[in-house]
Amino acid sequence: MAHEFVTVVREDRVATVTFDRGNWLNSLSLQAIEELTEVALSFTDDLETSAIVLRTPDGSGFAAGRDLADPAMDQRQDKPMLARRHAAGAGKRLCAAWESVEQLTVAAVERFAIGGGLALAVAFDLRVMGSSAHFRTPEVALGLSMSWGTIPRLVGLVGPARAKQILCLGNDRIEASDALAWGLVQEVVEDGNAATRSLEIAARAASMPPVPLRMTKTTVNAVAGALSGASIHMDTEEVMVTELTEDFMEGVSAFRESRPARFRGA
Repeated sequence: MAHEFVTVVREDRVATVTFDRGNWLNSLSLQAIEELTEVALSFTDDLETSAIVLRTPDGSGFAAGRDLADPAMDQRQDKPMLARRHAAGAGKRLCAAWESVEQLTVAAVERFAIGGGLALAVAFDLRVMGSSAHFRTPEVALGLSMSWGTIPRLVGLVGPARAKQILCLGNDRIEASDALAWGLVQEVVEDGNAATRSLEIAARAASMPPVPLRMTKTTVNAVAGALSGASIHMDTEEVMVTELTEDFMEGVSAFRESRPARFRGA
């Protein structure tokens, strides 16, 4: 399976997935989202791999969120509602695909994971973060709701109050030290070493018996996400509604013009 932005290398029972948009932002275009989803689904029938690491090239951020300059994102607005809804759900399918793989997954986060980047990272089982890296979720600050199935995953990791702090104060950076203290990441390492440490963790997981490893992960996910379906079944529709508001248009304009937004609840 050939992709433009995603490559997979397998060694023993560990797979390394590298996401590379060719620039340091590593933003999530629709094509990148679909490629990452296809790669996740490709592990469904892979009985040789026990652990997977998602990393980015040296010097690149983990992901700068949804690519607001992606023409495919704008083109979907001219399509019938069914097609628009399907396109809007691409990020939700991406995160669900990675959450549901039976292999243990580790996300190596360097520099930043913003918006959809954070959504993707919390769909993984474990996260290792460079010491200067940060998380940020600007969706609410842009006039959007948080989607991609992120909210129950985030609440499960950090609790409701911290989840509100992260999402509702969306321009605040979550530094690596806070992310570790809050349980958002499992380890913080020196910058540039997140992938190396993630691969060490993956190798440790891959040394375990494959059957109980997969069964245990699946059971933990089932317990942790027992109510997730009830809470996220409409999150694609919610983000589509917020995209229709004047506040969203104002939020994007203010972001592009580097000025404070003026929201009116319209």
